[in-house]
Amino acid sequence: MISALNRLVDLVEDHLGEEPDVPALAAGHGTTEYHLRRMFSSLAGMPLSEYVRRRRMTVAAADVVRGGDDLLGIAVRYGYGSTEAFGRAFRSVHGAAPRDVRRAGGPLRSQPQLRFRLTVEGSASMDTRFTDRPAFRLIGHATRVPLIHEGVNPHIQQHIAALPREAHARLKSLGDTEPAGLLQVSDDVAQDSPEGTELTYLHGVAVSAGTPAPDDLDAIEVPAGTWAVFRSSGPYPDALQTTWASTASEWFPSNPWRLRPGPSIVAVLDRADDFTTATTELWLPVEPA
Repeated sequence: MISALNRLVDLVEDHLGEEPDVPALAAGHGTTEYHLRRMFSSLAGMPLSEYVRRRRMTVAAADVVRGGDDLLGIAVRYGYGSTEAFGRAFRSVHGAAPRDVRRAGGPLRSQPQLRFRLTVEGSASMDTRFTDRPAFRLIGHATRVPLIHEGVNPHIQQHIAALPREAHARLKSLGDTEPAGLLQVSDDVAQDSPEGTELTYLHGVAVSAGTPAPDDLDAIEVPAGTWAVFRSSGPYPDALQTTWASTASEWFPSNPWRLRPGPSIVAVLDRADDFTTATTELWLPVEPA
C-alpha cells in the first residue's frame, strides 16, 4: 500500500494537466480505487482531488509569475478549459487571482510533493478480530451530517439529542443480531473523505436481513462479507478516533486486507454516565488485499 500511494503521487506529478488514472494504478498494485483513495485521504489529511488541485496550482504559479505565456495557455496546460475555471482554482489555493500574482509576484502558497513512509514504532498492539457476517439490515433514525475528523461532531450530537428517550429504548428492543446494542453508523462516505463532506449518519441497531423495518425508521441494507472489528477504551471520542486513524496509518499497511464499500459501524460496549470515557468496537468492511 505504501508503494502504491507513492506511485500515485508520482503519477499525479507526471500528469498534472490531466486526471490520474487511479483505477489502472490500483489494479496494477492488486488493490481497488476505493481503498487507495480512502487510504490516501486518511494518511494525507486531504482527498486526492484536493492534493491534485494544490499541486497543479503550486506548479502553475511559477508559470504565472514568469509571465512568458498568456493565462489561457497556462490554464489549458494544467487541465482547465477557460481562464475563469483556472482563476477559481488558483484563487482557492493562493488567495489571489492569477493576474494580481503576475503583477505583484505573490502571495503564493506552496503544496510540497507528498511522500509516504511506514514508520514502525512498536507501540501498543491493536485489539482486532474478524467476523464473517451474512447480509443484515441497519435500522434507525438517519440524517445527513458533515464529516468531522477530530473531536465531537455537534451535528450528530444534535441529531441524537433530538430523539425522545423512548426512541432509544424502542431501538434496543428491535436489535436482534451483531453488531449488538445501539450503533453509530456512517454511510455514503465519499472515497476521498474530505472534512466537511456530507455523509449519512444513522443512530440505530442491526437486525437480520428478513426483519422488516417499521415505517417510521430508516434502513440501510448491508451485504454479506467480512468485517474487521477494532476495540478501544479510553476518553471518548478521542480513543475511538485514534483507533480509526491507526487503521489507516498502521493496520492496513501492515496487514493483507483492504477496505471494501460499505458502512462503518461503531458499537458502544460500555460507557461512563457522562460519556467522557467508553469502550467501543469499530466495525469496518474488509476483503483480502
